[in-house]
Amino acid sequence: MHWQTTRFDIDLSTPQVMGIVNVTPDSFSDGGQHAGTSAALAHCERLIHDGARLLDIGGESTRPGSPAVPLDEELARVLPVVREAVRLGVPVSVDTCKPEVMKAVLDAGADIVNDIWALRRGAALDVVATHPRCGVCLMHMHRDPQTMQVAPMEGDVLPAVGAFLRDRAHALVERGVAHERIVLDAGVGFGKTVAQNFSLLARQNELMALGWPMLAGWSRKSSLGAVTAREVPAERVSASVAAALLAVERGARVVRVHDVRETVDALRIWQAIQPGWVPPAPR
Repeated sequence: MHWQTTRFDIDLSTPQVMGIVNVTPDSFSDGGQHAGTSAALAHCERLIHDGARLLDIGGESTRPGSPAVPLDEELARVLPVVREAVRLGVPVSVDTCKPEVMKAVLDAGADIVNDIWALRRGAALDVVATHPRCGVCLMHMHRDPQTMQVAPMEGDVLPAVGAFLRDRAHALVERGVAHERIVLDAGVGFGKTVAQNFSLLARQNELMALGWPMLAGWSRKSSLGAVTAREVPAERVSASVAAALLAVERGARVVRVHDVRETVDALRIWQAIQPGWVPPAPR
């Protein structure tokens, strides 16, 4: 199993850690910490050193209630970082829902489009479908970032999430996009209650049956805080690592995380009990 992207065929036979690079002033966990090109690139290098195999760069916060960012501002935040990050030797994903940003970052060499709207806005589907190789992550979101937690979904969400992701993936395949370019994300925290989020984790195998690799994005989410009584996102590291590990055990091939080093260490322990594991050479 692999994920075809602009410059890399990513091996998904083992789980891959995607490091989060927020170049925003208002992201829920680390807003403002990596704003500016030099700070963002230093963070990219640190994440790679800690074991990240992919980077996910975002210039617009998607926390509940967050305001939309104008196109010019998002481009100014993201493009300079992408132009430098593509030289770091790992796949570069860009978290955006704007078709104009998608085209600009792909032209700059980005490998993956990671879209919380699953290519439902404007010409986003066309941008990805006409690109010869880029990877794409399609996420389920109920409503929009401004209203998704005001009126979240009701009842058993898994059938609706699964049907939505299947339909969006098929829309791309019908446009000639190779199956291997597509990864799916259930959208933890995007219009779901705490119980619904954990039901998606418990029953993740049912989403795996759709036939595409799954990306899991649990890192520092408020549902983890609700269970652990950790109100500050930065205090949810242990819970985030636990959720990432459980997601991988249930078949996720990519985990999108803030805390790369801790997640990588946990996954190394998990890998050590898998059949055929070979101990690393002594240092």
